[in-house]
Amino acid sequence: MSHKRMPRRRAALAVGGVAALGAAAFLLPHASASQDAGQDGRTPGGTGTARTLRATDAPGLDARLRKLLGDAFAGSYYDSGRQRLVVNVVSGDDDVVGQAEQAGAVVRRVANSAAELRAATRTLKTRAAVPGTSWAVDPRTDKVLVTADSTVRRLGPGMATLKKSAGTFKTFASGGDAIFSRSQGGGVRCSLGFNVTAADGRPAFLTAGHCGVAAEKWSDTQTGEPTATVDRAVFPGEGDFSLVTYDDPGTRAPSEVDTGDGRTVPVTRAAEATVGQAVFRMGSTTGLHDGRVTGLDATVNFQSETEPGGVDTVTGLIQTDVCAEPGDSGGPLFTQDGGALGLTSGGSGDCTGGGETFFQPVTIALRATGATLGGAGAGDQAGAGEQSGSDAGSASDAGSGSGDEAGAGVGEDPAGGGGDLSSAPSDGSRAGTADDGSPALTGTR
Repeated sequence: MSHKRMPRRRAALAVGGVAALGAAAFLLPHASASQDAGQDGRTPGGTGTARTLRATDAPGLDARLRKLLGDAFAGSYYDSGRQRLVVNVVSGDDDVVGQAEQAGAVVRRVANSAAELRAATRTLKTRAAVPGTSWAVDPRTDKVLVTADSTVRRLGPGMATLKKSAGTFKTFASGGDAIFSRSQGGGVRCSLGFNVTAADGRPAFLTAGHCGVAAEKWSDTQTGEPTATVDRAVFPGEGDFSLVTYDDPGTRAPSEVDTGDGRTVPVTRAAEATVGQAVFRMGSTTGLHDGRVTGLDATVNFQSETEPGGVDTVTGLIQTDVCAEPGDSGGPLFTQDGGALGLTSGGSGDCTGGGETFFQPVTIALRATGATLGGAGAGDQAGAGEQSGSDAGSASDAGSGSGDEAGAGVGEDPAGGGGDLSSAPSDGSRAGTADDGSPALTGTR
């Protein structure tokens, strides 16, 4: 068993102290989004007409335009209201830009390149890794969006977009289709993400890395004997994921998400997230909830539980406006049609007042572990970083932050309480249609 780091994590991270971003914001490039598309879908000065497309088709178009635009590509996002892909460009041959428009995208000229904005996030990581902060590139504004939770009292001036989150950034492990472990420090509860087949053919599953570093042995019941063992866990650093193998090699684990009330969603492929995409999250504490992707390649600075005043920085995450709570850690982020997107990492707020949550991309976890999506014996599935159909490619180098949040941070529950673990909460349920017009799951914000 190999681990990048093995700190003990038994519950939601403690509330951090007061910290300031100071002058770090000044280091960001001057950021100002320029032209936007007109109401007719044409880019000002352009000749192409944007086409209406489903959210599931946006990543495929994005992947083609990345290659076409090259260094001129500066991020993209899916406009769900108008059902169009918006692509930012900083420069480039007019003929190439015209080809992008003819391909069906809304092309928008902006000031900052993707490379410049990525450099800005690296500067923040070096100079402003303050507990309680996160950042991601926002293709809607062509800026780096810096978010500070309720523990950060002072924010320095500068060119960055700064947003205050009412809650506290924390990993969602409280000691939570629930999985349990009894460690020396007490009980740990998380949620199973997706069943997979390990590189050596053993049946396994993916969950959050901070769950895997908290305990080695896991069970599907709170008082039962361990049935699975951590093979690899990554947290903090470049991800938050664990590969956990079932102890019985004959285990047949279905490739599906249990959404409660006897309903399941078959998981058919690993997919990349798109900014603006409608998504669902399932967790053993709070059940089924839905929302939209608000950012990609996000960096989150969790308050370290093992090092007083320290920071556990995690990079490369998906940012959403979906709520989550302790015990939901490791649970699946997925699409209406069975695309596996991510594993619940952490966030702020709760499912009463709302919040924002970050997810480990599944494609990265599969590539890193060599695993294949789908339980052993479940048939061929996309995995180890492979995608199928229009889900190949990502629709942005990074993304935007969500809107205003409300709600306080969530307390610890190391004993692993939580009521009915199989049914989604009934309050505030929402039903409708998916982006492709098919009947939608019912989730709660």
